[in-house]
Amino acid sequence: MTEALSPYRLSKARELYNIFNVFNALSWNFLVGSIVTIFAMRLNASSTYIGLLSAVVYIAFFFLPLGKLLARRFSIVGIFSFAWTWRAFFMATAVFAPFAAAAGRRDLALGLLLLGVSLFHIIRGIGMIGNNPILSSLSAGPDRGAYMTQIQIINSATGMFSGFAIAMLLGREPPLYLYSIIFAVGIGCGIFSGTLVKKIPEPPMEESGKKIKFFTIFKEALAKPSLRQFMGILFLVALISGVSRAFLIVYSREVFKQSDGMVSLYSVFGGLGNLMIGLMIKFLVDRIGAKPIFIICVFTGLASMIPIIFLPAGAIDSFTTGILFLTCIFFVMNFGFLGSEGIAQTYFLGLVPMDLMLDMGILYFFIFGVAGAGGSFAAGLLLDILSGIGLSKIISFKILYVVLIGLTVFVLVLQRKLTPLGALPFRGALEVIFSFRDLRAISLLDRLNKTSDSHEEELLLGALHDTPSQLAIKGLLVRARSPRLAIRLESLRAMETLKTLNEDAEKALMTDLVNNPFTTAYISARILGNHGVFSATPLLRELAASRDYMLAGEAMIALARLGDEAFRPQIEQIILKTKNPRLKIMGVEAFGIYASPNSLSVLLDILRSANPPPYLRDEVILAMAAILDTQNLFYPVLVRFLEADQKSAEPLAATLAMDEAEAAFEYYKSNLGSRRLNKKIPELALIAGHAKNIQAAAAAYVRDKNGAPLSRWILEIPEDLSHSIGQMVLAEAALDDELIGLNRLQLLIVHWAAHELRLWVNRLK
Repeated sequence: MTEALSPYRLSKARELYNIFNVFNALSWNFLVGSIVTIFAMRLNASSTYIGLLSAVVYIAFFFLPLGKLLARRFSIVGIFSFAWTWRAFFMATAVFAPFAAAAGRRDLALGLLLLGVSLFHIIRGIGMIGNNPILSSLSAGPDRGAYMTQIQIINSATGMFSGFAIAMLLGREPPLYLYSIIFAVGIGCGIFSGTLVKKIPEPPMEESGKKIKFFTIFKEALAKPSLRQFMGILFLVALISGVSRAFLIVYSREVFKQSDGMVSLYSVFGGLGNLMIGLMIKFLVDRIGAKPIFIICVFTGLASMIPIIFLPAGAIDSFTTGILFLTCIFFVMNFGFLGSEGIAQTYFLGLVPMDLMLDMGILYFFIFGVAGAGGSFAAGLLLDILSGIGLSKIISFKILYVVLIGLTVFVLVLQRKLTPLGALPFRGALEVIFSFRDLRAISLLDRLNKTSDSHEEELLLGALHDTPSQLAIKGLLVRARSPRLAIRLESLRAMETLKTLNEDAEKALMTDLVNNPFTTAYISARILGNHGVFSATPLLRELAASRDYMLAGEAMIALARLGDEAFRPQIEQIILKTKNPRLKIMGVEAFGIYASPNSLSVLLDILRSANPPPYLRDEVILAMAAILDTQNLFYPVLVRFLEADQKSAEPLAATLAMDEAEAAFEYYKSNLGSRRLNKKIPELALIAGHAKNIQAAAAAYVRDKNGAPLSRWILEIPEDLSHSIGQMVLAEAALDDELIGLNRLQLLIVHWAAHELRLWVNRLK
């Protein structure tokens, strides 16, 4: 078996194949694109002949088995090159067709055209045995879908250019010899493209000597439900796509009476539709998968045929309406159905193993050929029959497209059962397509994959942090293994903003916990905690005692977020023993997240220690506020207190505390102060006394350093209103001589007392 190409050789082979596709597309459009249909209609060919001419396109697929026989003796690239060169050469008979028509032999001209097109596709069919193996080899890697779509974009862009050139050349009534010139240019491009493809490396092939008969291939495909479903859908899509697009040209000519040049110009807009869907697929396919795009393309094709059914006969006579209508139909129909054909091949390559690619590729194209040839011939015959029984052209075409619409609806029903192959669900894919955030993330990821500058890579990862999208997980995991620390840090920061993590991300983060202490492990611990990854709990418990204090601290916070209450006592011991202020702060934050009143005593012990750092004191007070369920209300009060300078801090603490007490008393007066005491509600008398005493108790505590009145006030709060443990701890703290001088704690206790009074008032209102 041939070895896979190295990155450099793959890049060079792709460049060569891209150039080949430019000339190949030029050859196709100048020889057997819409030009042959336009030329045949110029010679007044019947719908049956047009259908036969369209069916011949698919005759190539029946000669694939002959190509496989030759592949046993010759190289795949050699067969491909030979066939692509000689298929163009055999089209020479079509060059003489315009001269025969000019001499009055229209029948001979049509015969020469059909002969040339038939020989072109027969030889093409033999060479197509190498199409899938070569394309599969060159599209190997994570960007398979994007590269395959890039080929489609090249073909579409070249098709648009050549179509526009043909439209300008043909004009309204071109001389017949001009068709000969166009065919001759196509032959030259075809011969050059066939010569160029010789330089492409030979793709990996199955072991020589392995012989599988066609019916064995067919039987094997039918035995696999996923492949069986796809082949049935492929048959219908190929039939609908081939017929709808081929006879749209006839529809333009016979119903709207458009000239050769105008019909060719409409084909340019069809090429634009093909280009647009190619760009869309290239942008999305590797992110959302092939299946949802396949469904969207078929649905778009369905939408393009509906206006043909409902177009009123009177609109046909309007020149402007005709141009606008046909331009839109050509664009949307090619957008939908050529997109369907392109994404179907991408889906097929993902569905079939590499070792079966050659054999299953024969079946793929055989089904495509049967559907396209049979459908095109039957459609032409149907139009002639309908015209023969007296129906107008417009009615005949409406009947044809009604049949195609019915088949398309059936395809959409079948597509729901396709194997996803890792694609997003259809609804999820639509959400991505209509989400600016996800589309921007995809754009950033594409730029990230192309950049080789580590600084730019870092900037793009920062942008992904600001544009969180689930689609970025795979790319971020790749960057999380970068040799540069800054890149790893940025990728993990971007991952931190995602709503959910998949299984691969969770495993990668837990691996990072073990392998990368002192660098990125602490971020991974934070991410696992924030995203509720409970499977990481045992590992986080071990790392809470790590020598990497940042990792140990984030592990404790993560365990708190995961609600690991059983490990809280160990965290208390770690915090009391460590002398690292940062680790203490992180442990204190964990207590605030746990919100357990049992931790209040430990927090007070930290405040009792000798000279705790200011920021540690602030974190302790905020953690206590979180446990007491008043952090959001207390935080602005604490910030205002900290804004004062050192000299005015103590008086300001007393002032703020008295403001809290006074505001609580005013709240009581405005809600319950006007009520008369009611013997049936004895609690009114109790709260009245408490409300009147709160200011005096607060003043004694913060100004006179006498916490006894406030301690009694706290203990007399109804037990069902406040948590008993918190109530007892704060009452004792108010009496503690070691804590009496801590302004922050005084402010918190008075604030909490005022808050409890408000809650009490609310209950009695």
